[in-house]
Amino acid sequence: MIKFLSVLMLGLATLTACNQKNANAEASFKVWGNCKMCKKTIETSLKDKAGIAEAAWDVKTKQMKVSFDTAQIKLQDIQQYIAAAGYDNEGVRGNDQAYAGLHECCKYDRAPLSAAPMP
Repeated sequence: MIKFLSVLMLGLATLTACNQKNANAEASFKVWGNCKMCKKTIETSLKDKAGIAEAAWDVKTKQMKVSFDTAQIKLQDIQQYIAAAGYDNEGVRGNDQAYAGLHECCKYDRAPLSAAPMP
């Protein structure tokens, strides 16, 4: 009986570890911006969001790299948080009011609404 319980517990532990492992994802996508102030705003837009393990935006390449738990958050939600801060990205156009409130050095050239894809 003890041997059976030990095998059962090991099986459950393995199943739990596999489920947790499958929930992790990494994504990279473009986010328009210009400077270190942009970097701070973009990365802060994801701070303390459930399911996001890491988020880093590169000023030179304009690439956002994010590690997240797919059981807690979707990639589109992540892109929406960034857009809410005023930053266009490959998934979602930035909020116009938030964009208007960005510091002058942070205002990048935006594609017209009808243009696709974004620059």
